[in-house]
Amino acid sequence: MKKYKGIIFDLDGTMLNTEKMNIVPLQRLIKEELGQDVHYEKLLKYMAYAGKKTLELLEFKDIKKSYTKWVKYVNEYEEGAQLYDGFKGVIEALHKNNILCGIASSKMKKQYEIDFLKTNLHNYMSGVVLAEDTEKHKPYPDPLLKAAETLEVEPKDVLYVGDTIVDFKAAKAAGMDFALASWGNFDISGIKADYELKKPIDILKIVGVQAI
Repeated sequence: MKKYKGIIFDLDGTMLNTEKMNIVPLQRLIKEELGQDVHYEKLLKYMAYAGKKTLELLEFKDIKKSYTKWVKYVNEYEEGAQLYDGFKGVIEALHKNNILCGIASSKMKKQYEIDFLKTNLHNYMSGVVLAEDTEKHKPYPDPLLKAAETLEVEPKDVLYVGDTIVDFKAAKAAGMDFALASWGNFDISGIKADYELKKPIDILKIVGVQAI
């Protein structure tokens, strides 16, 4: 069993269920600005990207303006971000066993505060790297390396937990092992994870920690 000194998490689709709250407002935005009706399932692949990158790929004209409107729609949506079941106990157990936890996400800081602070897990995070903190984003390794640096842990001693091919590529580029959060994943093609997690508590099995 490999001993990891730190575990870094992606947020959307990994710790937080944000699928519906992002996709439904995006459908609305596409209808309003591009005049297209796009099926829900066809938009799921864009969950792997940062918001502004998604709008670029969908060929929106004024990315900044459209992104601001999308964020507004997301925050007005009734079903907000929810922590996946079991994560609270997982983070508390890791903390109790002196395994450092961090976050490397493409989420903007303001959205992070709305979505994650309400989980009351922020204080367990020794390092948080968000969209504004690096020039390059996943699949580049920069956010993960910055998070590891903040944790003061070598990349080889870090496990990155994510749910997309972008997360996998970033982890490998950073020299980290990768654990696939299968509960938030909709396409595993091309992902050769070191571990496949069926539920959050599986993380504790990897590091040999007992659940609280």
